[in-house]
Amino acid sequence: LNQNAENIAMAFSVFAAAPASGFSTIKPSTSCSRLGSSFSGRSLQLRAQQSRKYSFHVDAKFDLPPLPYAPTDLEPYISERTIEFHYGKHHRAYVENLNKLIAGTDFEGKSLEEIIKASHHKSPAVFNNAAQVWNHTFFWNSLKKNGGGEPKGKLRQKLEEAFGSMELFEEDILAAGKTLFGSGWVWLVANEDGDLEIEKTSNAENPLVFPRPCFPLLTIDVWEHAYYLDYQNRKPAFVDMVYDNLLNWEFAAANYEKATALLKTA
Repeated sequence: LNQNAENIAMAFSVFAAAPASGFSTIKPSTSCSRLGSSFSGRSLQLRAQQSRKYSFHVDAKFDLPPLPYAPTDLEPYISERTIEFHYGKHHRAYVENLNKLIAGTDFEGKSLEEIIKASHHKSPAVFNNAAQVWNHTFFWNSLKKNGGGEPKGKLRQKLEEAFGSMELFEEDILAAGKTLFGSGWVWLVANEDGDLEIEKTSNAENPLVFPRPCFPLLTIDVWEHAYYLDYQNRKPAFVDMVYDNLLNWEFAAANYEKATALLKTA
């Protein structure tokens, strides 16, 4: 088998039997977090391409990825103290735990994305730490200094097509973040048809392990450690603040462009 065939074979073995539990979806017509009756060759090809697109790091030992901004840049909305704990302690701990867990195992030497997919439902400790390394890296990039506002261009058009208007999209994504029970993540994703959806996942689950091909565009972390130092138990206020002031729509638009380019070649 060549490398592409190996990627497709792995994608099929990991995802074909994956259950839909742990995911919930806002408004999709065909959700990538719902298990379909079959997988097309195109879906499997997209799986392999998705793995390459979302590769943050490939190494035998993982390092804490640098923040894309200074620790004070998100103030006053997210304090330097929260960054110190959330990034410097929580995110770092996931990296360190992952390195310890994979040492001397078949996971050693694999990419972060390969580890996430291969460990899902098979090695919970490895999966939880690997996925949380990936999720947090994606989250930091989903934020920016002087962010928020509204997207432009094609991404805005696709959001209006999917949700009816930007106002309705805002209502839906804010409701998703505020009503997610316990710890988890809210994602804006593009499905295999290029349509946009809002997904909610619990704990460390992320779109890389959805039953159908799915391309994350941005995420909001609603684990308690993301907001408690600054907002205490006011999770709704934190979600509102992120949407209004910090979302990185340029990052989301760039991810959408990459996803649509892959969809055109599949």
